[in-house]
Amino acid sequence: MKLEKDMRKFFIKQLVASNKNKNNYLLINDLGYGVVEPFKNKFPDRIFNAGVSEQNMMGMAAGIASEKCNVFVYSIANFSTFRCAEQIRNDVDYHKLPVTIVSVGSGVGYGNLGYTHHALQDYALMRSFPNMQILSPGNNNELIALLNYIQKNPQPSYLRLDKNEHEEVEFKKIPVSPGGIVKLIDGNKKKILLITGCVQNLAKKIRLKKYKDYSLYSMPIWGMKSKNKAKNIIKKFDEIITIEDHFYDGGFGSWLKECINDTNIKTIIKSKYIRPEVINEVGSREYLLKKYGPK
Repeated sequence: MKLEKDMRKFFIKQLVASNKNKNNYLLINDLGYGVVEPFKNKFPDRIFNAGVSEQNMMGMAAGIASEKCNVFVYSIANFSTFRCAEQIRNDVDYHKLPVTIVSVGSGVGYGNLGYTHHALQDYALMRSFPNMQILSPGNNNELIALLNYIQKNPQPSYLRLDKNEHEEVEFKKIPVSPGGIVKLIDGNKKKILLITGCVQNLAKKIRLKKYKDYSLYSMPIWGMKSKNKAKNIIKKFDEIITIEDHFYDGGFGSWLKECINDTNIKTIIKSKYIRPEVINEVGSREYLLKKYGPK
């Protein structure tokens, strides 16, 4: 069975399918109507439009979640994170509530709309919350696995989706766990490329160009609570090169280095990331990645 290309629509489709227990709620902020419609049609009493009021939306999500419901807050990445950071910190994360913040437009996904819509510092913010798990799928197989994980392990979560279409993939069951890795391409057992999120195609191109013998892995779940598990993964390798659609500062690569801080682990960790000069230019996702992205 082939999975559809659009990650946003596929997410809603899976959310509808998983709502048989009628315990999932969806909150939006006056956007995404064409995407969330299947959920609205099936569960009209479990979707709320908070309007252009993200801080209020996050407070609503915390209130609903406190009644033992799983709440999904859907918005463009910067709107659902930076605009309501205080509510995430104090209402959701502090109380360990089952709210999943679903961000759309990872990296420079909304390239033509400029820096206001780039998600280049969202990892930095979200990984600073002690109870927050970052869930960053690289394809729809990983997305299915992450949604199953959320349903079985309700907790503060940040689900980072791409807005661009992906190549179709055949359904494949993938085991995921916090700080665990998923093998994408077999190669050198001690030197690997490690990604998180929607950079799989980019990583494959970089591998073919410069690192043909390296294995390629992804880490779909990570965060402050996952560091000990990740540390045990890191020490198995001699060299890890991360590839991400984020700034280096506060990103995935710098998080990996934090995992082995104050240890005797000798693994070399290098990072490829989006350079901060990207904020001065507007262009398509492809153009911005080519000029300022990982190479």
